[in-house]
Amino acid sequence: MLNEDRYLTFALGKGRLANKTLELFERMGITCEEMKDKNSRKLIFVNEELKLKFFLAKGPDVPTYVEYGAADIGVVGRDTVMEENRNVYEVLDLGFGKCRMCVCGPVSAKELLLHHERIRVASKYPNIARDYFYDKKHQTVDIIKLNGSVELGPLVDLSEVIVDIVETGSTLRENGLEVLEEICPLSARMIVNPVSMQMDRRRIQDLVGRIRAMLGS
Repeated sequence: MLNEDRYLTFALGKGRLANKTLELFERMGITCEEMKDKNSRKLIFVNEELKLKFFLAKGPDVPTYVEYGAADIGVVGRDTVMEENRNVYEVLDLGFGKCRMCVCGPVSAKELLLHHERIRVASKYPNIARDYFYDKKHQTVDIIKLNGSVELGPLVDLSEVIVDIVETGSTLRENGLEVLEEICPLSARMIVNPVSMQMDRRRIQDLVGRIRAMLGS
């Protein structure tokens, strides 16, 4: 049943993605003045007129909020969608936040990858690394989860290679590392809760259609 009084709730990944998403919405005439107040301590922002709610969340939490229905729609990087592997629909590639997920390391590690040696892989993205090495390459590796600067891994002999996001590659170059293999391209994605998609299909599809048209223009 379609409930016109129901709010559509958005979870936006904090930082650049949220800013870009809000810019996009502004161009479509969807504004949320409350969010522009940099001093606000509020966590949830409302557009009463359009029956929309927005909240900011840490990237990895966005798919969780969407899977459990705390948010109907989320905007987050594809790396997070892949790593978290939640039960959500990926409905739109927003095209911004473009980068690549890559295997990186010193040139000397190229041979180890080529010969499927058992190596150590440091990454903030253990699930993506596991899927790539085990399922796609059929290479047995030891995966070490790190939360900080993964580039340190090969520099201090913690790992032979890393799996990480590469934008410009300047950090790699400065540390004597390079891209050895590309796993996949990344960008910001819009995800939807499966139940919300059934309950509010018309509103969500209309919104997605308008965004798609805006991105194409």
